[in-house]
Amino acid sequence: MTEKPAKTIPRATYRLQFHPGFTFEDAAAAADYLSVLGISHIYASPYLQAAHGSTHGYDVTDPTRVNCELGGKDAHKRLCKALERRGMGQILDIVPNHMEIFEPFSNKWWWDVLEKGRSGKYAGFFDIDWDPPEKRMAGKIVLPVLEDHYGRVLEAGKLSVEITDTRQWVCRYHDHIFPLSPESIASSSVRPAHLNESPDALDTVLQNQHYRLTYWCAASRDLNYRRFFAINSLAAVRAEDNTVFKKTHSLVLGWLGCGLIDGVRIDHPDGLKDPEGYLKRLQKAAPHAWIVVEKILHPEEYLPESWPVSGTTGYDFLNQAAGLFIDSANENRFTEIYEEFTGRKTAYRDLIHNCRHLAMEKLLGSDICRLTELLMQICERHRCFRDYTRSQLKAAVKELLACMPVYRTYVRKNVTASQTDQETISHAVSEAKTRSPEIDPRLFDFLSDICCNRIKGDPETEWMLRFQQTSGPVTAKGIEDTAFYRYNRLACLNEVGGDPSVFGISIRQFHEEMTLRSQRFPAAMLATSTHDTKRSEDVRARLALLSEIPDRWEKAVNRWAAHNKTHKNQNLPDSNIEYLLYQSLVGAWPIDSERACAFIQKAAREAAEHTCWEDPNTAYEQALLDFTKNIFSDEFFVSDLESFVKPLINPGRINSLAQVLLKLTAPGVPDIYQGTELWDLSLVDPDNRRPVDFDRRRSLLESLKHMNTDQIMADMDSGLPKLYLIQKTLELRKDRPELFDPSASYEPAEITGANHNHALAFTRGSRAVTIIPRLVMGFSGDWKDTRINLSKSAWQNILTGETFSGPEFLLKNILKKFPVALLVRPNHKP
Repeated sequence: MTEKPAKTIPRATYRLQFHPGFTFEDAAAAADYLSVLGISHIYASPYLQAAHGSTHGYDVTDPTRVNCELGGKDAHKRLCKALERRGMGQILDIVPNHMEIFEPFSNKWWWDVLEKGRSGKYAGFFDIDWDPPEKRMAGKIVLPVLEDHYGRVLEAGKLSVEITDTRQWVCRYHDHIFPLSPESIASSSVRPAHLNESPDALDTVLQNQHYRLTYWCAASRDLNYRRFFAINSLAAVRAEDNTVFKKTHSLVLGWLGCGLIDGVRIDHPDGLKDPEGYLKRLQKAAPHAWIVVEKILHPEEYLPESWPVSGTTGYDFLNQAAGLFIDSANENRFTEIYEEFTGRKTAYRDLIHNCRHLAMEKLLGSDICRLTELLMQICERHRCFRDYTRSQLKAAVKELLACMPVYRTYVRKNVTASQTDQETISHAVSEAKTRSPEIDPRLFDFLSDICCNRIKGDPETEWMLRFQQTSGPVTAKGIEDTAFYRYNRLACLNEVGGDPSVFGISIRQFHEEMTLRSQRFPAAMLATSTHDTKRSEDVRARLALLSEIPDRWEKAVNRWAAHNKTHKNQNLPDSNIEYLLYQSLVGAWPIDSERACAFIQKAAREAAEHTCWEDPNTAYEQALLDFTKNIFSDEFFVSDLESFVKPLINPGRINSLAQVLLKLTAPGVPDIYQGTELWDLSLVDPDNRRPVDFDRRRSLLESLKHMNTDQIMADMDSGLPKLYLIQKTLELRKDRPELFDPSASYEPAEITGANHNHALAFTRGSRAVTIIPRLVMGFSGDWKDTRINLSKSAWQNILTGETFSGPEFLLKNILKKFPVALLVRPNHKP
């Protein structure tokens, strides 16, 4: 292939999760189906060499090779050929921020660092603090892998020395294997048997390594390499270094250069030291690549326009679209129901503040210690701040991190902070002063100046950059992975990039966001489900209906709680997680007990109130699981639950169809997460990563050729309406690209009449009109005189084949045969 002359923007992507159970061969076999569906590009999860058995690919061990467990280089070539034959391309998810380090022998760069220390060839590849505050750890990498204190593990005989088939000396601890430095076993008298029989001799050898084996609990305080969030096995890579960038990106850049792949999704750019610098380097190396970033934006936060990317992976759109189906008028009523059921009245803002502190205390202590130590060195350089104690500085750092209104700022070295970043820091400082009046406010002002790059100096710049890298994990662990499982007022709002305290958005707000999107990032990705969403689009669509029926919901949930008291053990589980469980069952029903138990156990550990991942409370978890299993065996409860859910199924599906059509026609590139082209009632991973039956989908897609709209709607349970909507809309995007390309206009369409607030419409390229219903429980499908104001020329609904002409375009006519509509001017030639 030759280098492509211009950037290829996908028409539509389809996310595929590669793992040993779904390989390159499996993807190639699905290519024909995806092509007929209308997909232009597969959107592949990371498929460079990862840890053995990896189910997701984010634990990369060698970025210079294709994953052998997926079929390796040859199978990858066959997949590329299969896609090329159908005129399809690829977008690849890549991981620039971290690598897997605990799998023996697999990461040769990390192995080299363990063997040779800071003098190793690859020591500069990883973000390691070789001179930590604890002098006993100077020059060593702390490896928190032991089940108990080092000496106890050693004396129990659980550490041993072996010689591999390649004649390399290694230390073994269960499945962990670490190299021994040549100098530590240089003596000809040293033998494995002698070392394994003598704890003292083995201790002498291990003390002379470039690493320090420690109790796993030490990770929260003493770890001296930066991680991905709080995962010890994923060590941060210094992607800001040009040598590291070239080495880690060589294979991917080669594929981009020859057109084998058309673009990349950048995983976790917030973990990078200089995201903008990284993205500019990537864009320069691959000028024709379509680049999107997995950037989580808070409400009213926007991607920096200086980033040379097409936009985000779509969490911002996901939450904007979902918010349309929430009845904001019932917010106070829903709050009352939740607080009365659970007895909780904590404000959401206070909750996330507390959860951020919890994350720093329990999971990210080593990152906080590193910031504190560097800040102490800075204060020594400034006489007005040198007398603050370590504990005072640590408290100030933690409070400022806890008060950040967004994931992080993006101030760059030697660059003045943007107005947005200055306002972010100002907001955080103001709140920190209010929440912690015992801390000297002048210290917060000093930190503000460092964060905004107003104080020059290498230590100050380094602190600023590391503060930004730490801010993201604090926010993610505190909010997404903790607060989202504690604040359960309406679970469909607890989605990545969302704000559960924001109870829906208005039609006007949605139009404003889409107009802005069309102006700033018109080729960004649009998502409604991903591998990381906590609930699938169809679960959220059904749960949104609860916002319209608070009285019915209150009666049902109180009835269930009263009946199910007999299934509790010493009043466990608590009412908050019980409330979440009932919502989850309503949203995902029908669901089996095994899936429900897996979800609720994970939810309880993430919430970290009664149990957690690091130290599970087995008694609490057993009570929770027993309760869940027992209510599944309770005939009255199951029957009552089904009676409650049944009237929600079709309205929920209408919400789903409306949500999908928004994604397919709004400014951007729509992405279909694997399997969600049919109804998909999945919960958080691994539930949403179950195998996809492509044969069934292929068969259903074929059957659409012989069915009319009435027949499709009559087969609602199979998911045919959703599949049909996707196929027909993507067909239009292919046939009429001018309607939806990045230059196509976005204009709100006016809807008037009795139920105007129950519909939303917009035009694309002046010649395509999207019409969707919303808040469908509130008007029983009777549109009365509700109409959309369009030009009087004829418009054809591509979903039904009907043609409509003015002067009045009544929704009761347009939406009679299919719940959503996509109108185009017929017979128009671009």
